[in-house]
Amino acid sequence: MLRALSRPAVVVMDRYLPDPFIFVLILTIVAAAAAMLFEGAGPVAVVQMWGDGFWGLLTFSMQMLLILVTGYILASSPPVKKFLAYLAGLASSPGAAIVMVTMVSLVASWVNWGFGLVVGALFAKELARVVRVDYRLLIAAAYSGFVVWHGGLAGSIPLTIATPGHFTEAQIGVIGTGQTIFSSFNLIILAILFVVIPAVNWMMIPRDDESVYVTKEHLGDDAPARFVPSRPAEHLENSRILMWLVGIPGLIFLVHYFFVRGSGLNLNVVNFLFLMLGIVLHGTARNLLNALQEAVKGGAGIVIQFPFYAGIMAIMTQSGLAQSMSEWFVSISTAATLPFWTFISAGIVNLFVPSGGGQWAVQAPVMLPAAEALGADVARVAMAVAWGDAWTNLLQPFWALPMLGIAGLKAKDIMGFCLIHLVITGAIISALLVLL
Repeated sequence: MLRALSRPAVVVMDRYLPDPFIFVLILTIVAAAAAMLFEGAGPVAVVQMWGDGFWGLLTFSMQMLLILVTGYILASSPPVKKFLAYLAGLASSPGAAIVMVTMVSLVASWVNWGFGLVVGALFAKELARVVRVDYRLLIAAAYSGFVVWHGGLAGSIPLTIATPGHFTEAQIGVIGTGQTIFSSFNLIILAILFVVIPAVNWMMIPRDDESVYVTKEHLGDDAPARFVPSRPAEHLENSRILMWLVGIPGLIFLVHYFFVRGSGLNLNVVNFLFLMLGIVLHGTARNLLNALQEAVKGGAGIVIQFPFYAGIMAIMTQSGLAQSMSEWFVSISTAATLPFWTFISAGIVNLFVPSGGGQWAVQAPVMLPAAEALGADVARVAMAVAWGDAWTNLLQPFWALPMLGIAGLKAKDIMGFCLIHLVITGAIISALLVLL
């Protein structure tokens, strides 16, 4: 049944889904028009909001780009790639390949979203070398695992409210990850998705005559050219000792940070961890720099598109549009249903503000007072925003850009399959947020 449903979804997305850059331009126009139509903002005022906010997420954009880059550096290191090649060799059928890439992506995305995107894409390419399976679905399966990231170790919203000094601390205090990431309701949601998502991907495998298989253009040549140093500077570039003198102390610092100081995860620490591990595992500066060059290619979309999303976010927040949207959902909620409507509203807002941290800044001032007034569980409401943000990434092509860059595909190639996941995971997550 899902195979039959996925066929028209793939056709529609292939025909009508524009390039992600066109998508952000359209969203900019829609946000501006909505601000004028529903909030009474004048055209000049909207343009000023957009222009003033255009560069408002530069720090966060750099953190996001570094997550991608450091995640790629770690995932493309020789030990990790050898492990992925070994795992790929265990796949004996198209179904096994689809399930394996989904599970690897789910686990990696739960650890860190950037790591999940990169590992999923690289593992999919390894599988495509050894198993004849629809390449579009293989990459879509890798991307589908991304939906769990905000319920995982690098979830920006739960990590934000667990950090002393966060901007809503005076209102809700510090909420530890035991109430969010490691809460029973969040772990149950994750457990069910870890079963359902691979099963859905397996059931969507197209017939042989409908499949699109991998080409040499997709796979490229992952083997770096052999480098023979001839100058003293080049010998330094191939020195393992130099890398270890930096990487090992970095890892020692992290051990002290976690186990002696008792500090927790945040975006900067995750980036530092991935970079230090990458330095040690790549062994030489030359290998790491080669990986860096490839990683930066995948981040091109982040560099050019994130400022536009910052501008959209400024329109949504300064015009009052995001607040009005959130307040409408709050107005029809009760203490029991607030997590559901928060999840839905977060999914809609995420289409315009595809940033967990940015979205929390938009919705927290509305959702938190509502949770307190209705007597709802604040931690659950915060996680509803987090899950809503992650959920519609299955429709919003922005975060697929790094994976698509590695895979050599376009957004329209995989979004038909992702649309099926959007419906199924949305029903599961929203129901469990209320029922558990």
